[in-house]
Amino acid sequence: MDLGLKDRVYVVTGATRGLGNASARELVAEGAKVVVTGRDEKRVADAAAELGPNAHGVAVDNADPQAAARLIGAARERFGGFDGILVSVGGPPAGFAADVTDEQWQTAFESVFLGAVRLARAAAAELEDGGVVGFVLSGSVYEPIPALTISNALRPGLAGFAKSLSDELGPRGVRVVGVLPGRIDTDRVRELDSLSADPEATRAATESRIPLRRYGTPQEFGRTAAFLLSPAASYVTGVMVSVDGGARHGF
Repeated sequence: MDLGLKDRVYVVTGATRGLGNASARELVAEGAKVVVTGRDEKRVADAAAELGPNAHGVAVDNADPQAAARLIGAARERFGGFDGILVSVGGPPAGFAADVTDEQWQTAFESVFLGAVRLARAAAAELEDGGVVGFVLSGSVYEPIPALTISNALRPGLAGFAKSLSDELGPRGVRVVGVLPGRIDTDRVRELDSLSADPEATRAATESRIPLRRYGTPQEFGRTAAFLLSPAASYVTGVMVSVDGGARHGF
């Protein structure tokens, strides 16, 4: 299936590893051109080099108020256009409600929530008919995840923002989508599993609760994200798509 991604230009944040990187990789594989970002300059450069000539790296922190302007400007200068953005943010620190400090809340709010809102808002102002704003969120949008209190609080708020934005941008032909990963086999998920006393047992128990009986792969997630960002999904907006092997209970 041709997704219609050839020569379209996207910004993908948090793309040096994990789900952002997997999404950028699939976009490039389908012929798109991608500006990839992250906070570490070397890792950004390495990620862009690995993706090839259709990728360009910009080191930036999502919490930086100037990030959006820099990234959109880089897309236009390097590749001559701007067709969409996928806002992927590293997960905030794990912790229970009683343990999370005010400083951790503030830092996470700036990067996970407000930074994402700024990026989406700036992208929305620049996008034309056929453009798309995507968010990598979490299954915690629907079901809280134990020991991830900050994520449980901030991700559902972003989902609500995304839905509101989709209603506002729809008449202009600009779409807004969210992708909700469940247990995908990334470094971040392995780090979370390792917090338990017996990581192997934790993984086995988690897999037993997933109807497909396994963790997903980053490539599977990336393919879903690439489809949702593509013209092939031109009548899909205002939705949160779970990529979780059926783990979510409910429709």
